[in-house]
Amino acid sequence: MSNRLCKESSPYLQQHADNPVDWYPWGDEAFEEARSSGKPILLSIGYSACHWCHVMAHESFEDEAIAAVMNRLFVNVKVDREERPDVDKIYQAAQQLLTQRSGGWPLTMFLDSDEQRPFFGGTYFPDKARHGMPAFPDLLQKVAAYYSEQREEVRTQSERLLDVFRKLEPAACATGTVMNPAPLQQARDSFAQSFDREYGGFGSAPKFPHATTIDRLLRHWRASAHDAKPDIDALFMATLTLTRMADGGLFDHVGGGFCRYSVDRYWQIPHFEKMLYDNGPLLALYAQAALVSGEQTFADTANATADWMLADMQAGNGGFFSTRDADSEGEEGLYYLWTPAQVESLLGDDYAVFAQRFGLDQEANFEGQWHLTVRNAIDNEDTHAAIEHAKKTLLAERNTRIAPGRDEKQLTSWNALAIRGLAIAGRSLGRPELTAAAIQAADFIKENLLCDGRLLASFKDGRARFSAYLDDHAFMLDALLELAQSEWHKRHLDFAIDLAELLLEHFEDRENGAFYFTADDHEALMHRPKPLADEAVPSGNGIAAFALQRLGFLLGESRYLLAAERTLRGAWQAIDEYPHGHVSLLTALEEYLEHPEIIVIRGTPEESARWRDSAAKLYAPGRLVFAIADDDTDLPGALADRKAVEGDTVAYRCVGSHCDLPVTTWEALAAQLSEAAG
Repeated sequence: MSNRLCKESSPYLQQHADNPVDWYPWGDEAFEEARSSGKPILLSIGYSACHWCHVMAHESFEDEAIAAVMNRLFVNVKVDREERPDVDKIYQAAQQLLTQRSGGWPLTMFLDSDEQRPFFGGTYFPDKARHGMPAFPDLLQKVAAYYSEQREEVRTQSERLLDVFRKLEPAACATGTVMNPAPLQQARDSFAQSFDREYGGFGSAPKFPHATTIDRLLRHWRASAHDAKPDIDALFMATLTLTRMADGGLFDHVGGGFCRYSVDRYWQIPHFEKMLYDNGPLLALYAQAALVSGEQTFADTANATADWMLADMQAGNGGFFSTRDADSEGEEGLYYLWTPAQVESLLGDDYAVFAQRFGLDQEANFEGQWHLTVRNAIDNEDTHAAIEHAKKTLLAERNTRIAPGRDEKQLTSWNALAIRGLAIAGRSLGRPELTAAAIQAADFIKENLLCDGRLLASFKDGRARFSAYLDDHAFMLDALLELAQSEWHKRHLDFAIDLAELLLEHFEDRENGAFYFTADDHEALMHRPKPLADEAVPSGNGIAAFALQRLGFLLGESRYLLAAERTLRGAWQAIDEYPHGHVSLLTALEEYLEHPEIIVIRGTPEESARWRDSAAKLYAPGRLVFAIADDDTDLPGALADRKAVEGDTVAYRCVGSHCDLPVTTWEALAAQLSEAAG
């Protein structure tokens, strides 16, 4: 017998539709049942690619006896954290405040029946007591007894928790406070302290890609390029990390794309789930690193990542799917593993060089099998060609295996990260088909997830659902500005303006600065967070300030510039105290202090694109270049003044609100660019 989750769009919720647990989706039906029955709510939050979510489901949620205890004592609610990040953010924070431990998934929270306020929680609990953790059935009995016997204490604790939530919001900086660049250097120094100078990355195992950190280091190096002593060490930290990740097992050497994180210091063995939200930013970084260094490894890694995204993650409608599971056939990583005998039978004479390259001639590195990681350099073009051919052979064989599950819901925010990555890679690597894929995805979002003037967050089975969050609006705005630089279409600028207006109308805290995670007409939850720190994805507030600032300078729209400034002022206390935790906001701060350079080129489509592509051959993160055909009219704001000149290609260069005289030769524009720090 299926439970209520069988009607849900989320693949993760559908995975639990046949559990003996009487699951409810998050919503009024569950809350009314809790109020009328007096039972507390057991809230379980996870996602489809989460390994330990699957473990807890198999051990407990599929067990008839444990499910009976859950059904007798609780109203049980299942949430997909990817569909409902608003719910997840609140209860992750609550869990950390209540237990003084880090959060994660599966998240297991116990809420009072009246106002959904948490009174106890944790993450994964085993079915039987082990590793210092209580057995889940025993825990259920104790929590239910405590709730029944200590209702007043539960209420008092929930009030204290709400008070703590309110105090977590940083105060806006005092009037007259001058925001300064000191946090940029402080963050860079903090990264250096935690940097692994042998294997790259930051901190100890497990190691995460930290794309925002690597991006900040590349920007920091570029900003210092004209100093007497350029910060070469910042460049070293970024490129060593990118090299070690590309060589390690975090990267899929056969199929392309990156897994979520490495369980070891050496980037050798990953947690095998693949997330769209990691691969979009990493694609952009590797493409940019190829511009910075000229290293073929970075270009190859970017190309392979883009190829995987298009082959495995793009739907027929143009949008992108969310994740690939870590597990297949019930085992983590099984899909990606090999034995030397398997590979030798497939490769024949090419086996020896492939085995030397990827460690098949050494000890097994994952439960008696081999996960491919680079062990030796390629010494000539013939070897490189043989290895590339071998990868294709192995991929064809691997495609006959049972693949890990794919979560095929399409999320606006994660699609935006993919669009941004493809747009940057398309122009950096000279691959127009990547730009074309980004355009398809952007048009898919506009046509399917912008409904009655409002953005929605998730699309599955032909149905768009859930009011969009801050991240959806901010990431999409940023992506559209990148896409417009790779190939100009006015409809994308119009979409960007719509999103900027929605941010200001429905998300901004005009009094204290910055943006709430949910809109002003969103479902009322126990707390309305205003998240500032970067997490697994960049901070929505950081990207909103960054993108609004750029759009404001492009259009000459002061409302966007002021909203960005208010965001930075509202976040200044957090930026100043913990700069390394607010990297996206740091990049917005950098462009607040040193305004971006914006080039608008008008001319025939062919010639203006040629100028744009020539300007894009250098890594210049503070530069935006737009090639707008001379017959494109009815442009908004300041763009209306960037007029085409009949018979000529003309370029307009502005830094912030200061503009140079227009130039009509590529040589003159190149001279302007060479004088700029980029």
